[in-house]
Amino acid sequence: MPRSKKGKRGSSKPGSLRQEVLQLSTKASLKGMKNGVKGESGASDDELTSDILSHCSSASESTVVLEEGTGAELVDELTAQEETEDKLKQCIDNLMDKSSKTRLAGLESLRQAFSSKVLYDFLTERRLTISDCLERSLKKGGVEEQAAAATLFTLLCIQLGGGDEAEEGFKVLRPIFTAILIDSTASIVARQSCARALGMCCYVCTAEEGEDLVKSLALLESVFMSSYPNREGTMPTHKPGSPALHSAALQAWSLLVTLCPASRLTVLLNLHLPKLQACLQSSDVNFRIAAGETIALLVELGRDVDEEFEVEDSESLCESLKGLATDGNKHRAKNDRRKQRSIFREVLHYIESEDFTVEKIRFGVEDVYIDSFTRRRIYDAFKEIMESGVRHHLQFNPLVRDIFGLGAPLILDATAKSNKISRFEKHLFNSAAFKARTKQRNKVRDKRADIM
Repeated sequence: MPRSKKGKRGSSKPGSLRQEVLQLSTKASLKGMKNGVKGESGASDDELTSDILSHCSSASESTVVLEEGTGAELVDELTAQEETEDKLKQCIDNLMDKSSKTRLAGLESLRQAFSSKVLYDFLTERRLTISDCLERSLKKGGVEEQAAAATLFTLLCIQLGGGDEAEEGFKVLRPIFTAILIDSTASIVARQSCARALGMCCYVCTAEEGEDLVKSLALLESVFMSSYPNREGTMPTHKPGSPALHSAALQAWSLLVTLCPASRLTVLLNLHLPKLQACLQSSDVNFRIAAGETIALLVELGRDVDEEFEVEDSESLCESLKGLATDGNKHRAKNDRRKQRSIFREVLHYIESEDFTVEKIRFGVEDVYIDSFTRRRIYDAFKEIMESGVRHHLQFNPLVRDIFGLGAPLILDATAKSNKISRFEKHLFNSAAFKARTKQRNKVRDKRADIM
C-alpha cells in the first residue's frame, strides 16, 4: 500500500516530511481534545486533519479508518443494488402488460441486464414468473416479441447456471421452440432466434448423450440440411432470409456436436462432411462461412478421436478452400470478401497443417485462450447471445467460468476497495502534508538567513 511505503520512508529519516505531518497531527489532536471540540461539526480543518492522521499513525487505527470507508461504500452498493432490483421488478411487471410495446421494452431492458450482470439470487426467486411470461410471449406475441423472448430465456438459463431450475424451464419451453422452428409459415427472425435458443439451452442444460441432445441435433439438422445439394448435386434456391436461418441452425448444431461421444461423432462426420464441402459453393456468404467453420470443427473433433483421421477427397476440399481464401469477385461486398478470405485462410491452414492461430481474450485481470475451433464455437455462441457482456460473465459467472476451465470467480473487489483511499481522506492528508512542507521550507529559509 502507498501509505505503508510512506511510513517506512518517514521512520528511516527523523525530521522528514512524514514526521512533520505526524507532529502537526499530534499537536492538533491534543489541542482538539483540550478544547473539547474533537469530532464536532464545528471543528476546524486542522482538527479534522489531525483526527484522520492520528488514525494513520498506527496499523490498528488505520484498519478502523479503512473499515469505516468500506462501510460507507457498502451502504452505497446496497442502495444501488436495491434500485437495480426495483427496476428489474418493474421490467418483469411490464412483461405482463397488455401493450405489446411495453412488453417489448421490458424484454429488451431485461436482456441488457441479464447480459451485463450476474443476477442468480434475484432470478432464482422469480424464475417461474419470468418463465411464464416468456411462454406467453412465445405463444401469443408478435415476431419481435417471440424473438426477444427466446433470447431472454437463453440468458435466463445461463444466469441460473444450467442447474435443475434451468432444466425444468427448458423442458416446458423446448416444445414451443420446436414448434416455431419447424413452422415454415412463421417469421424467419423468430425461427432463427429459436434455433439459437434451442442450441444454447440444450448445451447449458442437457447432459451428454441425453435424449434432448439427440432430439435437438436431429431437429437442427432438418433445418440446415435444406441447403444441402440435391441428388443431382444442384444447390437449392431459397426464399429471402432462409440462408440466415440455416446458418443459425448449423451453428447451433455444431455447438451441440462438441458434446457428442466418439461413437455418435463418427456417424455425424461420415454423413455431413461431404455435404458441407458442397455447401462451400453456396451463394450466401454467411452460410459459406458457417459451413467452412463447421468443416474445420468436425475435422478437429475427428482428429481428437483418431489421430490418423483424414478427410476424404482432401485435395478437392483444399482447392475449394484456396479459392474462397483468395476470392476477389468485385460483385461481392468488400467487407464480405475480407471476412471470407480471413476465415477460409485460417480453415485451410488448419486442414493442411493442423495449426490453429491462438486468440487471447482479456477480461479483468485474467485471460482466456481460444486455442481450437471447438473453443471458438463455444465462445462465439456465448458472445452472440451476451454481446459485450460476455467478458463480465467470464469474470463472474460460475457456469461460464466452468465451461472455459477458469475455476471459481476471483474475489478482487473487496480487496481493492479495502485498499482504496477515500477522496476525503486524500484531501485531509494532502492538506496536512502541504502545511508540513510549508513549515519545513520556512525553517530552511531561516537557516539561510542566519548564514547570510
